[in-house]
Amino acid sequence: MDAPDRTLRGFVGYDMKRAFAAIQSDVNATLAPFGLRMVTFSVLVIIRDNPGLKQTQLAEILMIERPNLVVILDELEKAGFVTRRRAPDDRRAYELTVTIKGRRQCDRAVEAVAQHDARMVEGMDEAALDALHAGLRRIEANGRSSDDRRKVSRS
Repeated sequence: MDAPDRTLRGFVGYDMKRAFAAIQSDVNATLAPFGLRMVTFSVLVIIRDNPGLKQTQLAEILMIERPNLVVILDELEKAGFVTRRRAPDDRRAYELTVTIKGRRQCDRAVEAVAQHDARMVEGMDEAALDALHAGLRRIEANGRSSDDRRKVSRS
């Protein structure tokens, strides 16, 4: 008997969706003991790696709508992982910093996510992993090019 999703399996996007669902489920289970989810972990790592980053920059990097980012930052701030302070050069903007508690938690979570990542790509050699990364980045770039073309055609 053919797979019920055989037509869909012919599309890269569908396979990516299925793979992402598996990744998201596993990484969220991995991060739960740290009080984090995939999105809060991503935000915490970017802030840790870029102290003083402004909220608008963070939203652009992670492609998160600013109102949604505020909710995520509230969660991280309440947990004691990040602080927000007014930017001295622009009182309308906030600079983000990881607290000592947040840095420790982030470092432990990064180790756990590295183990999760290894589980997800088990059985793939280095060449296959390099090809996977290159392919995904090409798809992202093509998607951004398509977005730019759509914006121009609407003008």
